[in-house]
Amino acid sequence: MAGDEGAEVPAPLRANRGFLIFLGVQTLSVAGDSFSAVALPLLVFHATGSVTQMGLVTALAGAAAILAGLFAGMLADRVDRRRLLIACDAVRAVLYAVIPIAWLVSPRIWLVFLVVPLGAAIGMVFDVTYVAVVPALVAEGQVMKANSHLYGTYAAASVVGPALGGTVSALLGPAAAIGIDAASFAVSAIGLCLVRPRVRAAPAEAPAAERGGALRDFLAGARFLWRHPVLRALTVLLSVLTFVTYGMSDVLIYHLKHDLEQPDSAAGYVLAAATAGTLAAALLAPALRRTIGFGPLWIGCYALCGVAVAGIGFAASVPVVAVLATVFLFCTAAAGISSMSLRQEVTPDALLGRVTSAFWTVHSALGPLGAAVLTWAAAQHGVAAACLVAGLVCVVIAVGATLTPVRRPRPEGLGTETG
Repeated sequence: MAGDEGAEVPAPLRANRGFLIFLGVQTLSVAGDSFSAVALPLLVFHATGSVTQMGLVTALAGAAAILAGLFAGMLADRVDRRRLLIACDAVRAVLYAVIPIAWLVSPRIWLVFLVVPLGAAIGMVFDVTYVAVVPALVAEGQVMKANSHLYGTYAAASVVGPALGGTVSALLGPAAAIGIDAASFAVSAIGLCLVRPRVRAAPAEAPAAERGGALRDFLAGARFLWRHPVLRALTVLLSVLTFVTYGMSDVLIYHLKHDLEQPDSAAGYVLAAATAGTLAAALLAPALRRTIGFGPLWIGCYALCGVAVAGIGFAASVPVVAVLATVFLFCTAAAGISSMSLRQEVTPDALLGRVTSAFWTVHSALGPLGAAVLTWAAAQHGVAAACLVAGLVCVVIAVGATLTPVRRPRPEGLGTETG
């Protein structure tokens, strides 16, 4: 009886001040990122006229993020996570402010090739730390719901962001839109000063971050991934999926600009409309996972994703591109929410930073190469052929996942393998 009387019912997320502040400032930051998501490819395209150069910037950013992933988990598990988040946002604010300031004098495309990879590396550290800090902001059992709220508000911000980003790029130039992103990072850093994550007790079986360098800490996260049957399979499958989809934003923008001869604002409007898919995923993912289970949801999403990717290349009008991009974002968001929540649920807190870092680094390793290959294929053989192959690969991976532990509807109770 005493145990029942002492049990506390967790407060709803709407009453959680720390989480609401975190949600608000990160939503603003995502809105700023949406400006850059449109503006950066347009900036490169205006300066070079080449989709291959767009893909190269994306590839360099991905490579920098992968390199940063080797030590991001170590930082997230060793230092104060809130301070690390603040530092990442402050540095990115300065970095991205350099581009519009430089463009006031004269365009310098080499600066984009320098700033974007540095920003991506710091972004990887931020993202790993962000995933690790969310469970410390909410009560047990609220992680999936918190992730859905985060995805949902991010999607809402992203509806406005790309449209405004495309409009600002058309009126004032892409550099001005990137300046707005820099300002959003500054506001986010200030807001995070008001967030106080609780200190969570580490289970005895969770190894603390050891002295011995980033590689040892990275391998500690990788070992956990390898010993968990579902996380191991997810890492392998997502490595291939990342390879074939990493450059899709560049290809989509190139398709609109080159094949359909649309203005800059059209790219923003299409990406804005497509974020309705992310918003729908945020609203539906928790219920879908409860109803049909993790495996059927994840596999079904990537099968449908493949159909959407293949269709984008053959779309001959802006509305059709927008609809297919919406389906693509719905599928990747719903699968992503479920995958991230599962990883947070089964990983001990003391190891969560390193596991997240290892997961993202390994499954993203082929992304830069994939972006370069996909954009090259689009330039050489046409967007239709490139998207068709990418879509078929997504469908094949989804079918292959039915032969792995990922197919399980309720994998939360599976433990790691020994030996």
